[in-house]
Amino acid sequence: MTRFRAPWLSARMAPPLEWPRWFAPTALAVLLLATLLLAYRQPLANWLWPDTAAQALLTQASHALAQGRLTSLDGRGARELYQAALAIDPDRGDARVGLAHVGEAALAQARQAVADGRFTEAHQQLQLARDLAVPSAQLDAVSAQLRGKEAGQVGLADLLARAGAARKAGHLDDGPDAALPLYERVLVLQPDRLEALEGREDALADLLQQARSAVQRGAYADASTLLASARRYDPGHTDLPDTEARLGAALDRAHRDADADLHHGRLDEAAARYRALLQVDAKDARAQRGLEHVADEWARRATRLAADFHFDAANAALDQARAIAPQSPAVDDAARRLARARQMQAKVGAPAMPADRARRVRQLLAEAAAAEARGQLLAPPGDSAFDKLRAARALAPQDLAVASASVHLLMVSRECFERELRGNRLVHAQACLDAWNTLGGGDAASRAAKQRLATRWLAVGEERLGAGEVIGAQRALLAARDLDPATPGLDAFAERVRMASAGR
Repeated sequence: MTRFRAPWLSARMAPPLEWPRWFAPTALAVLLLATLLLAYRQPLANWLWPDTAAQALLTQASHALAQGRLTSLDGRGARELYQAALAIDPDRGDARVGLAHVGEAALAQARQAVADGRFTEAHQQLQLARDLAVPSAQLDAVSAQLRGKEAGQVGLADLLARAGAARKAGHLDDGPDAALPLYERVLVLQPDRLEALEGREDALADLLQQARSAVQRGAYADASTLLASARRYDPGHTDLPDTEARLGAALDRAHRDADADLHHGRLDEAAARYRALLQVDAKDARAQRGLEHVADEWARRATRLAADFHFDAANAALDQARAIAPQSPAVDDAARRLARARQMQAKVGAPAMPADRARRVRQLLAEAAAAEARGQLLAPPGDSAFDKLRAARALAPQDLAVASASVHLLMVSRECFERELRGNRLVHAQACLDAWNTLGGGDAASRAAKQRLATRWLAVGEERLGAGEVIGAQRALLAARDLDPATPGLDAFAERVRMASAGR
């Protein structure tokens, strides 16, 4: 007997339907792609069909132009929309035509704003028309109307009276109510107003006279500021070239005076002059180098003082150097030498009893003489004749035997310098000169020797440059400049080295 089974029961008992293995990932990818297309349909359209995107922008720009919305910070003004269409397709002639229409509309709005007395808006629309290259003849006509209307409301007669009073009181360019700014306001509205032109001419003459007085009393930064102000108002003023020439000549003299102060060891005066020059022009390379040389000279002075164990004075000199050029290699070297001098003092010691001190001094002098006999005048460090004498001087600076040994080594250092210079061994000559300076305190003869050595370095640099050895020329230039920045011909040679270096 066949058993009856309901259709719905058969369906439930049927085996489950099996999907192919590739179906699930494929369906997921299709779903994801559909979602992305829905979310980014406009950017994709812009990428796939740029012409369509540009056309949409043109339509929006035309609508904004029709509404009078010519420009907008949010990018929805006619100008910004036309420019966006051009960015997508630079060959769109209709976008360029649209921008021209925006300029014409801006000029029309400016003209209407002038008629209605809305001067701020008129200025803004004129600027927009100017940015969009509206013909200058049309712009000038509306600008003239605007100036005329503004002049009628501002009260030019009152401005002129205030400017004249400010000039008589000596207030030429020290605020918005000074003479020159007031005359400028009048001339913006009426460029041909004779009273304003003459008043500005007289005020500028007074201003330039102040500049010449500032030059005469050495206030070069003030003179430079006044000159810049005069150029801003009228670069063609008749008194301007003469005043500029006076300032230029004064600055040249100031450079020479600063270099002379440095050369003669007047470091405070040199630093003050170089700083004054840098107030005029912060990029004055010559003054910058001069100030660096002042720092180097303070560092050398600190080294000489440390050599004689005058640590307070050495620290003061080192502080001066650091204040000018804290990153200078010469300053770092002086600090190391000062530290070594302190270590040497601790090593040598200072015997408490006079007899012990005298015995130690005699021993040091004997060691100095022995080192000199071995030819160890300046090296090795710590055991040279020079270092032994320094230790003796630290213990007994007033001792006659120490003074006699100092004079002797001073003469030996001078002879050493002359011998090494004759042999063109300039590095050794520099070492001998350093010893001479330490023992002789930087007298006139040592300063002259320094200049001779700088001149010799300059000659070596010329030789190296002539042979095409630019690096050698640069080193010789640095050596000459460190010795004496006022060496004749140094600046001209430095310029040649700079040009040769730039061409490598």
